[in-house]
Amino acid sequence: MTSTTTRLADVATVDTLIGPFTAIVDADGAVLASGWTAEPGELTRVVHPSLRPGDLRQRASLGAVTRAILDYHAGDLTAIDAIPVRQHSGEFLLHAWDVLRKVPAGEPVTYTEFAGLSGRPAATRAAANACARNAAALFVPCHRVLRIGGALGGFRWGLPVKRWLLDHEG
Repeated sequence: MTSTTTRLADVATVDTLIGPFTAIVDADGAVLASGWTAEPGELTRVVHPSLRPGDLRQRASLGAVTRAILDYHAGDLTAIDAIPVRQHSGEFLLHAWDVLRKVPAGEPVTYTEFAGLSGRPAATRAAANACARNAAALFVPCHRVLRIGGALGGFRWGLPVKRWLLDHEG
């Protein structure tokens, strides 16, 4: 008899000033995916297949993750910094996501600057791809990357959310 293991993750949705925010965390509390939605399915599909949970367990709170979400939205812009995140991809994307976590709140960078910080100054498209493929919005703050001249560029959760986040951090 063959047994299969289904990866289980916890999920919770909280209300924020800019709408519902859902996070999915692994058994050890690392964020697998998060964003401004009340639909966990919108998040599970952006988790790398090697990390994607087969089952989600609904929770009222995810402990430190939920506290960080609420504290951030209430004004503690560093509350998200210590929360672990788990994503999977190639070497450049993993490095770029780590770099994003070091971009300070209130100090957005351009895609060109982000490419340089990531060690590939000519790879602006790769830097933009790192933002587009980021499953852990807020905790990996891709909203802090702008087009040259300050235009917002794209954002999975909508430009009004990105504008609110940048204003909140400014």
